[in-house]
Amino acid sequence: MTSRNLLLLLTSLISSFAAALPQAYVTNEKDNTLSVIDMNTFEVVDTIDVGERPRGFILSTDQTRGYICASDSDRIQIIDLSTHSIVGDLPSGADPETIALHPNGTTIYTANEDDALLTVIDIPSAQVISQIDVGVEPEGLAVSHDGSMMVVTSETTNMVHWIDTKSHDNIANSLVDARPRDAHFTKDDKFLWVSSEIGGTVTIFNTQTKQKVKTLSFAIKGVYRDKIQPVGIVLMKSKPYAFVALGPANRIAVINTDTYEVEDYILVGRRVWQLAFNEDQSLLLTTNGVSGDVSVINTHSFDVQHTIKVGRYPWGVAVKWK
Repeated sequence: MTSRNLLLLLTSLISSFAAALPQAYVTNEKDNTLSVIDMNTFEVVDTIDVGERPRGFILSTDQTRGYICASDSDRIQIIDLSTHSIVGDLPSGADPETIALHPNGTTIYTANEDDALLTVIDIPSAQVISQIDVGVEPEGLAVSHDGSMMVVTSETTNMVHWIDTKSHDNIANSLVDARPRDAHFTKDDKFLWVSSEIGGTVTIFNTQTKQKVKTLSFAIKGVYRDKIQPVGIVLMKSKPYAFVALGPANRIAVINTDTYEVEDYILVGRRVWQLAFNEDQSLLLTTNGVSGDVSVINTHSFDVQHTIKVGRYPWGVAVKWK
């Protein structure tokens, strides 16, 4: 092998290794960019221009691609995570805000806030399979781990809509407190957690009966009640903890999922919005819209270990580790 060929091979190996490093991706709503964070150094290593007003962001099943809700561009953009280049679009309907992937890896759901619709998209054919009427201002999406059910939260109607993923029928509607924003199934699919931003609560449903099991509220010393606005939710797989972003309260609530007790509040950046774990869930990332940064929380000690400056109004976040 010539020295030139050896150099090319080494360069290729280094590039492949760099692309495989754990990285976080953050959508910056006001900058129309995607920040790439190296999860070893906790520094921004790339900033990628994307469509207008990017919000929801998820990874493909094999983590080779990302899907971006470019809300004001009325499309879902596909990004190649090895080259950080936009390689295609998916039809989304008007104003796609959030996005969820079916466990089959080929079906994407997006909430069309302006049209009160849920759009179902087939990824391989880039075709819309169905559009389902839901409540006013749909936002939160969640798909059950077994893939049989999904839910949509409608902010103005104050409802959770339960959708059969095979028939695409809306099979039930459940009332929640004002302005539901996010939803998350437990790992066994027995319960659904839903945050209500203006109501200031999290409601937990039994997924079989669609009935409320518990409604959680929050109280933080020195913080006015109307500043406590629950939005993003994540649940740990191996420990009995849920984390809830509390918006302008600038806190993350730590909830024991066995007792439904709030055990702690973690101070983060201003106007905390969405959340994402790393692979082993030892770290939790938060997007802090007003302060334009990401907080990195140690989920063992419940303290912030890093604060990373990104773009203006960070919104969505996902972590790649494959």
